[in-house]
This record gives sequence, C-alpha cells and structure tokens, in this order.
Amino acid sequence: MDVTFVITRVLEGFAIVAFGGLALLPLLRRMQFKQHAYEDAPETHQKKTGTPTMGGVLFALAMLPMLASWSVPFEAALFTLVVLCASIGFVDDLMGIKLGRNKGLSARTKFLATALVAIVFLRAITDSYAYFPRDVIFHAGAFVLTVPHWLWVLLGIIAVTGTIHAVNLTDGLDGLATGTMLPPLIVLAAIGMALPMVAPTEAALLGIGACLGFLLYNRHPAKMFMGDTGSLALGGLLSGIAIVEGEMLLLILIGGVFVAEALSVILQVWYFKATGGKRIFRMSPLHHHFELGGLPETVVTFRFWAASLVLSLLGWVLVR
Repeated sequence: MDVTFVITRVLEGFAIVAFGGLALLPLLRRMQFKQHAYEDAPETHQKKTGTPTMGGVLFALAMLPMLASWSVPFEAALFTLVVLCASIGFVDDLMGIKLGRNKGLSARTKFLATALVAIVFLRAITDSYAYFPRDVIFHAGAFVLTVPHWLWVLLGIIAVTGTIHAVNLTDGLDGLATGTMLPPLIVLAAIGMALPMVAPTEAALLGIGACLGFLLYNRHPAKMFMGDTGSLALGGLLSGIAIVEGEMLLLILIGGVFVAEALSVILQVWYFKATGGKRIFRMSPLHHHFELGGLPETVVTFRFWAASLVLSLLGWVLVR
C-alpha cells in the first residue's frame, strides 16, 4: 500500500459523495424526505425542520469501490456491515418521515437489529481469521491482548452496537458527527497500513473521503442531514474496522467523543429516574448541554472536532 493507493481511495470516497450529493440533494427535496426537529431539542433547532435528510445513503455508496477487491479477506464483511447498518437507518428515517415526527423504529428494535448485524459480521470475519491472530482486542507494538472466543464475540457485539448508537446520538449538530469521525478513521487507516491489512485500510480511506465530501453539504448551515441512515453506517464502519484490526478496546479512546455523548444520555436518564426529576446536564446528549450554556452551534462543533483529534492522536501514540 503506497501513497497512490491512499490518495486514490480517499479521492474515490470523496468524489462519490461530493458528486453523488449533487444528484441526491434535489431528489430528497422532490421526494419530501425532510428532517423533523425533535420536540425537546433546543429552540434554535426548530429552524432545521425541512432540511433534506437521509443523505447517509452516500456513505454506503462510498464503499462501492471495495467490490473491485471482493476476494480480499474482510472486504465482503466490512462492506456488508456498512450496507446493513445503513439499511436499518434507512427504514428508521423513512418511518420517521412518514409519521411526520423525528421518531421511527423503537430504540429496542434498532438495538436488536444492529446486534443481529453485529453477530453476522463477527461470524463472517471469524471465518477469515486465518489471515490475522484470532480473538485480539488490543495490540500496541509487540503487546497483544487476546481473550477467550466467547468473550471476544460478546465484546464485539457491544463494540458494534455501542459505537453505532453512540454515533447516532452524536449526530445532532451541523457537521458534528461527520467531522468527529475523521480523526478516528485516520488513525485506523494508519494502523491498517502498518499491519498491513488491505480491507480495513481501504474501508477507512474511503470513509475519510466520504466524510470530507459530506461536509460540503453538512457543514453549518447544513443543506443536507445524514439521518440515521448515515450515522448507523458510520458507526458500523468505525467499529468494524477496529475489530478487524484487533483494536476493539482502542475504540474507547479514539472514539472518546462518541463515548462521552452516549454516557451523557445514560447518566442523565439514570439520575433523572433516581432523583425524581433532577438533571446532571442542561440537556443530553452532551452537545446540547454546551449549546444551552450559551455556546454557538459552530463553536460546540469545532471543540468536539478538536477533542476527537486529540483523543485520536493519543490513541496513535499508544499503539505505534
């Protein structure tokens, strides 16, 4: 894998999303696939109602170049994971649009569906583990941490479903999830090149290009939202690459922003129930807490991007 491979894959992902968006955006408008702001979101978010959504189908399309190397170990598994996650998100988004409110599939249904996809994915890559040490959850240099296979499967299901839903929660501000995803993908691409492993590296590079291309439409003020179609696809992509590379535990660090967003919701709900209505945060997920504290949306987004960059750099220093 040389510089040409890296540049080509990033440009492919970027071009598919950037040019695909030119065709998709008017189509979404014509089909009335528009965002409905959450009723309990900050008041400033009500103006986002009507913005075309479901742009996340572009992330699934950005993985199409992987079909050219389908016989490479893990290519089929990673491609299928992203497409299936995007499909679950697509159904969720479509139901929300038809119902006229920002609520489609129930949380339990999405969790069970993504858990099933995770099991299918883990089974698929287990069959290909002749190409990489089995049951690895973390490695740094010569240090390799493995666990019993049953525990690896359990942790893998948690990693996939947890990452998917954490990214979904993070997708609440213009460009927030898209930009936050870039540093972890860059680190995983670097790890993949160092191993070397073609499939996860290619998937990460295509994802980097796709996120850069989507920011053309998703940066503030957003012309298009990814919807659950996109956030579930990105969550599946990030977790799938990390698992294949044997860096499942590293997700906690390089995906620290997503972890913080998910924890803020869990803690808020627990504390609210335990205290009979009191709150830890002004609003969860965490980005809304800072918004209600007076920070402009763009400032919150840039600070979360910066936090993702710092955490990803720390992750790279840890494993190199």
